Amino acid sequence: MGYFLHKRMIIVMFGIFLSCMETVKTESNSDNLQHKKPNIVFILADDQGWGDLGISGNTNLATPNIDAIAKNGVTFDHFYVSPVCSPTRAELLTGRYYPRVGVYSTSSGGERLNLDETTLAEVFKQAGYATAAYGKWHNGMQPPYHPNAQGFDDFYGFASGHWGNYFSPMLEHNGKVVKGEGFIIDDLTNKGLDFIDRNKEKPFFLYLPYNTPHSPMQVPDEYWNRFKNKELTMKYHGEEEENENFTRAALAMVENIDYNVGRVFDKLRNLELEENTLVIYLSDNGPNGWRWNAGMRGRKGSTDEGGVRSPLIMQWKNMLPKGKHIAQIASSIDILPTLTDLAQIGMNTLKPLDGKSLKPLLMDDKPFWDDRVVYNHWNGRTSIRTQRYRLDSGDRLYDIIKDGGQTIDLSVKLPQLTDSLKQLKRDWLQEVTPKSKETEERPFTLGHPDYIYTQIPARDGVAHGNIERSNRHPNCTFFTKWKSPKDSISWDMEVLTDGEFEVELYYTAKERDLGSQIELRFGESFLKATITKAHDPLLVGADRDRAPRIESYTKDFIPMDLGKIQLKKGKGNLTLKAIEIPGEEVMDMRLLLFKRVG
Repeated sequence: MGYFLHKRMIIVMFGIFLSCMETVKTESNSDNLQHKKPNIVFILADDQGWGDLGISGNTNLATPNIDAIAKNGVTFDHFYVSPVCSPTRAELLTGRYYPRVGVYSTSSGGERLNLDETTLAEVFKQAGYATAAYGKWHNGMQPPYHPNAQGFDDFYGFASGHWGNYFSPMLEHNGKVVKGEGFIIDDLTNKGLDFIDRNKEKPFFLYLPYNTPHSPMQVPDEYWNRFKNKELTMKYHGEEEENENFTRAALAMVENIDYNVGRVFDKLRNLELEENTLVIYLSDNGPNGWRWNAGMRGRKGSTDEGGVRSPLIMQWKNMLPKGKHIAQIASSIDILPTLTDLAQIGMNTLKPLDGKSLKPLLMDDKPFWDDRVVYNHWNGRTSIRTQRYRLDSGDRLYDIIKDGGQTIDLSVKLPQLTDSLKQLKRDWLQEVTPKSKETEERPFTLGHPDYIYTQIPARDGVAHGNIERSNRHPNCTFFTKWKSPKDSISWDMEVLTDGEFEVELYYTAKERDLGSQIELRFGESFLKATITKAHDPLLVGADRDRAPRIESYTKDFIPMDLGKIQLKKGKGNLTLKAIEIPGEEVMDMRLLLFKRVG
């Protein structure tokens, strides 16, 4: 907690220093610089492969609006991200390789950034930008890990990873639980368009981290109907079996993204903002299924070329060249320094960056650019990409320029190069790997003094006794089969400051099971309540899924007021248990919501 406040103090001091420097300039020059600050619209797709676009040569779908960004702007032909969601987001936000910043998993707290990291949003906010994120955050739920505590003035979406329902689901707005409106990508875009409207007179940074085509494979009929009976002319090349129905759903979801990208550009043009807005589009990892991807080896989760190559396209009308292709390799760690460099704002981060500004490649005809390597790492596997070669996680060497499918191992033929890259890999792992397990032992936080709401979801809890999680993939799960007074749910918590909180429990319960008395306890503080209202909705999702899911189905959970509780600063277990169970089960439990009232 103290370190978090220290971080904020340092950033504020930097801001004061920069502001003082600005006052030296004349008023007219200051106004002119303010006027010239470009708006930023940063669009991130989820589980979309490099090959899932028209500009990549895929004729199975049409993506005219996304393709137009490349036509009217710049394309990076060899851009790399991490193999999975949270690590890529961490690198985009911080400009640093994700093992350095506290991320080690995609769930249950392992997706959180260390509190001494500086985010892209914090940098732009300090420079006077209005900031907003609408979509899938996936780098921490409870403040100070929540997006509102990481530089975003406004947040709407969900802070966990995968979500169980894409049609009017449970979401949040700045910590408060709300209900979405319609198909989630359309809804997130609506919020983005409103944000642009509200901030059209000042510079803004809009982050749209969409959550498709990540499963579950749900998409409106309008898009699915184009694909459900469509013959796929471009198919996966490898030995693994392609699930063509899954592929059709993924491509339908990408076409929906394309529609919403078009809506963003329509808004910018209608408000005459296109010339002063930099739009950037990319994906967070390789495709989430075996489908056409230009013959590359690997998919999501893999450190091979197909698992980490992402489209990266940028448009800034009359500022960036039209139709330019950049052959030099680049990485997600380069986004923060590139955007700040293009916007000509100070980059006062607390830690040194791993990335570098790509501005020379974007702007210059003959840029001076040193050769470099980028690293891709996940789940104990590490590969290295040079401008020409990739050393894979098994230390096999491939000439990617000639052999994008990684079929011919050159490690024996080129032993010196192989050995040098193997040494680079060892050195990098030694440098970025945390020296202790401290990040893996961080408790979940509750009651940050600067924020009203704290969500404590089932995802972050541990079930004891007979209680089961609704699915082994935890991010959108609930607890069920709660049948005994010996059963309980606990969360490893740190209450950050003393305070009084109103507590709501989101649950479902059958009529026959009403009357269970439950207790919520943290240290010496506790609440007791009795479940008196039945709410037993059906699971939702199966009727809208275009392909079988691996995630939990979900349902409509309702809030129950548990009352007020006084909490003292400190660490301990937050425990929910049943004292009396008159029926067969207690309830199904989804979420605790704490609201600071004192």
